[in-house]
This record gives sequence, C-alpha cells and structure tokens, in this order.
Amino acid sequence: MKVLIEDIEYYLPLKVEDASVLKKDNPDWQIERIQERTGITKRHISGANQTAVDLARLAAEKLFLLGSHRDEIDLLILVTQSPDYKIPTSACLLQNLLRLNKDCMAFDINLGCSGFIYALAVAASLIETGTVKKALLICSDTYTKYIDKHDRTCRPIFSDGACAVLLKPSNHHCLGPFDMGTDGSGFLNLIVPSSGARIKKLDKPKGKLFMDGPELFMFTMDTVPKTINALLDKAGKTIKDIDLFVFHQASKVVIDNIIRRMQIPKRKVFINYHKIGNTVSASIPIALKDAEKKGRLKPNDKIMLVGFGVGYSWGSCIIHWRARQ
Repeated sequence: MKVLIEDIEYYLPLKVEDASVLKKDNPDWQIERIQERTGITKRHISGANQTAVDLARLAAEKLFLLGSHRDEIDLLILVTQSPDYKIPTSACLLQNLLRLNKDCMAFDINLGCSGFIYALAVAASLIETGTVKKALLICSDTYTKYIDKHDRTCRPIFSDGACAVLLKPSNHHCLGPFDMGTDGSGFLNLIVPSSGARIKKLDKPKGKLFMDGPELFMFTMDTVPKTINALLDKAGKTIKDIDLFVFHQASKVVIDNIIRRMQIPKRKVFINYHKIGNTVSASIPIALKDAEKKGRLKPNDKIMLVGFGVGYSWGSCIIHWRARQ
C-alpha cells in the first residue's frame, strides 16, 4: 500500500511498579525467578481515575505539540480492550477531547496484542481507496485495572500505556503485505469473565483477568512461525531480507523462543519489554518509536511487525521505513 507512517509518539503512566512492590504485596513470590523468565523489571500503572481514553489523549497531544495538525485528521481509530464505557464508543469521546473536526470518522477496534496490525491494515486501506487522507491510529490499554494484585501470572507482565501513530498517503509502496488470522476456540485462555453481556454465576473471579500461560505459550509457538513464513512467502522475501523484527513485547521467554524456533539473529530483533512491560496493543508501536530513537531504523529498512495473543488472534506485516518520497 502507498501509505506512510508519518510519526509516532507514546505516553506511559507516571506510576511505576518494580520488584520491591511485587515483593511487598506477595512475600511468598520468587521474584528473581519470575523476572528471569519474563525479563520485565518495571511496569507502568494507570491512576485510579486514569482511563485508556486519558492515556490516548496524552499520547496524541504529544504528536500535536511536535507540529502535527489536528484539523488534517479525518480518521481516528482507537484500539483498546479497556474502554471507558460499554456504550458509547470510546473513540467518540476521544474525538471530542482532541478537538478533531466533526467530519472525522471515529471508531474503536476491540483487539489486544494483534490490534495494531489489524488497525494498520484498516486505516491504510481507507487511505489507499481515497476514503480518508490522514489517519490517527491510537492503541491504548489499561489491563492492570483488571488484574488482582496476587495474580502471579498476569501482574508481573502487564503494563498500561498508549501510542499514537499518524498515517498519510505516500508516493511509494511503504506498507504490506499482511498476514492475519483468528482461532476463537482459544478465547477462554485470556479473558475477563462476566465482564460483558454473558454473565455466569460460576465465573471466578468476576471482572478480573484470567490467563492460562502455558496454553498461550503453546499457541504462540505454533502460530508465530507460521505467520512469519506465510508473510515472507507473500512478500517473496527471506529472513535475511528483513532488517528488523518487532514482535509484540509479550515477555522474554516468549520472544527468546520465537528467535530460537525461527533462527533469527538476535541483532535483528528489537526488544524493550524489560523497562516497560507488556502494554498489549500499544507494545509494537511503542517498540517502533524506541527503535527509531535508538537509531535502529534507517530509511527504506524492511521491518517485520508481528502481533499475537488474546482471542486467539494474530497479524503480521512488513513496512518500508519512511521510504523516500
């Protein structure tokens, strides 16, 4: 697609939890062993009255402060699984808070770890067809609000954050191809039970995130190599042709095993989960921004993005980083 990522900015909540906080709340936890497997030493926690829309607004305003013009945006997509309300759509709230034009299309995408890839495909398609000219894509999640403080599986991993991405037309093919898929049979393995219309008396705990770590790991190890190979086939490329891989920042054990299974050189994989944690839908664009800041992205680099997780859902794509106009 002739669509370009023009700019990226992100926002992380000021409150940070480290090993000392986890140990204080859970003195029986083997913190060192947990951190060795996850690779995560710090996580960002949204305030009690701070929502995904609040984080999204702060991320977007950073773009506008740098010179992006809000009156040019005619598409707003908010990727979140922690909306402010069940009704109305959170993107409508955000459009008003950001003072975007009223002729701006705005809607939510309810997806987790693959959400950025899906939203990228949707926004780019609307730009490619001429339906819109400039898109603001924001991924924002506050999973920590769903997590019990004694949950050894989820609490050491998940973090809150938001990332805003501007997309615009390009003279070159900068985006694609894509490979995406779904296996809804695994929906129970990462879920907040009784959180919507389907209420079950036996669901415990209500309103809290449940994750079956081993099942998620097996799904990832089966699915991610397949989507990588399928995408390479579509693009007519090999791993040697990809300059950088940016995976959903799930955890150290997950990414290390993907690298091992696919025999990807570690120098080609960007990671930033250790001081940020797993920010769900925002993890890939945040990692892209950090990679840019660290000089890991050069014009015309071929970058593979891979998201996977809750749903089950997965998506991957290749971008040509800011191909020269």
